[in-house]
Amino acid sequence: MIGGGPGRELSSPPSDGISNLRFSNHSDHLLVSSWDTKVRLYDASANILKGEFAHRRPVLDCCFHDDSSGFSASADRNVCRFDFNTGREDLLGTHEAPVRCVEYSHATGQVVSGSWDKTVCAWDARGGTRVGTYPQPERVYSMSLVGHRLVVATAGRHITVYDLRHMPHPEQHRESSLKYQTRCVRCYPNGTGYALSSVEGRVAMEFFDMSDAGQAKKYAFKCHRKSEAGRDTVYPVNAIAFHPVYGTFATGGCDGFVNVWDGNNKKRLYQYSKYPSSIAALSFSRDGRLLAVASSYTFEEGQKPHEPDAIYVRSVNEAEVKPKPKAYAPAP
Repeated sequence: MIGGGPGRELSSPPSDGISNLRFSNHSDHLLVSSWDTKVRLYDASANILKGEFAHRRPVLDCCFHDDSSGFSASADRNVCRFDFNTGREDLLGTHEAPVRCVEYSHATGQVVSGSWDKTVCAWDARGGTRVGTYPQPERVYSMSLVGHRLVVATAGRHITVYDLRHMPHPEQHRESSLKYQTRCVRCYPNGTGYALSSVEGRVAMEFFDMSDAGQAKKYAFKCHRKSEAGRDTVYPVNAIAFHPVYGTFATGGCDGFVNVWDGNNKKRLYQYSKYPSSIAALSFSRDGRLLAVASSYTFEEGQKPHEPDAIYVRSVNEAEVKPKPKAYAPAP
């Protein structure tokens, strides 16, 4: 099914490329990082900008600590902690190159950062001390956490899976089943695997279980493509977001479209009307009622005139995200 307007546009958007956005686990607060060096906190339901913090260089990722504080990863090589209630900002730690990813584990109380210096670092969120440094085969492009498990995707199509309780000894070293550069990795909410997207308009569904039966379930599919006059135009898939209730997921591409997929039944459930620019990031709210969409040019075609960066918040209808029951043929 295709349709639906873009949603309500948030006021006071970032003035340069949006690198990520995330809903809080406790409210409709939305945390946004961007290339204009800012981290912003919005009340997405009330359409209010509640506060902002600034780095010296572009902010490449952000995540919540609690409802009004969080962590940021910046091209200035710093990982910072900030509190919008008190206005306090602290330096948690520093990498040797821009920091691309940051995650907070509620299970262990650790902050994990991934950098283009080819390392992942773990930090104590309370004291700001470095817990460990873990070398990677290449620059870190994307990370995702579920429970105690961390998935790190790097350049060169490398995937490393960690148990946060035993970081010095990775659980798995894998290679992406997609042939081209990884753009995004996101763990399944049920903890059984992860979805991986690439610059070549594909998504792979992977599983942690390395048994033959477990690996037999994995598959990949094409998406975010356009066919005109017998010629395919292929777009990078920049963003993946899982619905917290139904386990279906949305993908966003440089074609400006957001698609919703039923991974179990291998079907597309919905496609929203085209957004003004590339989809840079996606996030469902904690109850799945809202979907935040970052419409922000990701420079896949180099420097050129483009639409202003914008954040849209959609009200999600159940029919857009709920898996449809399988149709069974009557017995003869």
